Amino acid sequence: MSSGIKHRVHRLLEPGDDEGKYIDIFIVCLIILNVTAVILETVWWINARFSYFFDVFEMFSVAVFTVEYVLRVWSCTVDPRFRDPIRGRLRFMVTPLAVVDLLAFLPFYLPLLLPDTRVLRAVRLFRLFRIMKLARYSESVDLFVDVLRMKKDELLLVFVSIMILLLVSSTLMYEVEHDAQPDKISSIPAAMWWGLVTLATVGYGDMFPVTPAGKLIGSVVVMLGIGLFALHRGSSEEK
Repeated sequence: MSSGIKHRVHRLLEPGDDEGKYIDIFIVCLIILNVTAVILETVWWINARFSYFFDVFEMFSVAVFTVEYVLRVWSCTVDPRFRDPIRGRLRFMVTPLAVVDLLAFLPFYLPLLLPDTRVLRAVRLFRLFRIMKLARYSESVDLFVDVLRMKKDELLLVFVSIMILLLVSSTLMYEVEHDAQPDKISSIPAAMWWGLVTLATVGYGDMFPVTPAGKLIGSVVVMLGIGLFALHRGSSEEK
């Protein structure tokens, strides 16, 4: 009897099952509403007027996500990969999707143990991570992961190239600009913010070179940034 119920629960919670499609729709809608609620709570007049409803909705969501997680851990032994009652469940609990499921509700209980305002702010941030639960219900996420696997060597090469260029350009900029504007380019890590926005060619304008040498370095970095991305795009199209 218990085994039959476990199989049915496991089948209902796994995406793609016809019997569990309404559960899938409910969970997806709940995730979207949670992310929307987190965003709306930052609007002061909406939060002031509907704070009670936000609190009730949060408790309801946490209850649903907690029950969902417990049921998944309980029924995961149906899967041959997690057949062992103890070690199998432990292996299931450290899988990426299970960790995401855990993070969807676990931070809610932290203020009960650690009543600190900093913890409360962290909980608000973790609530936004609930959108990651959509990975379980989206085929596009699987496609994204497959693309990352196929392009991992190219992505690693681009990342290393950017980091080298960022470090060199930020160090040079610090050397030539520090004396001219010590309040803005106070250190190499501070100069790395300039290097990052310059390589990305977005240029926020909050930090820019004022010396002739600094302007020369900045011009070269901008051209190198454009060339690096163009080179990567060209090599990808050839393949």
